Amino acid sequence: MTANIEKAQKRVKDLEEKLKQAKALKQKVEARSKAAENKQKRAADTRRKILVGTAILAKIERGEWPKDKMLEMMSQQLTRDDDRALFDLAAIEKSAS
Repeated sequence: MTANIEKAQKRVKDLEEKLKQAKALKQKVEARSKAAENKQKRAADTRRKILVGTAILAKIERGEWPKDKMLEMMSQQLTRDDDRALFDLAAIEKSAS
């Protein structure tokens, strides 16, 4: 009788270990799926930004949108010196805090 109980306990322990492994595998698969989804979202966002920029620059080149308006908008939006330099905008002075 004791042998049967020990076998049953071992079987339960083995099944619990398999369940633990299956849960870990499921979590890994879900993490990969979420990472792939996030990568795709970032790529789509980047593509949208490129297309918007291309459209605006094309309008400026055709004279349909004033370049000074675009530079004013970029000056208001850009805070990093290297980004501002791309548009020949002056660096923002850092306040001494």
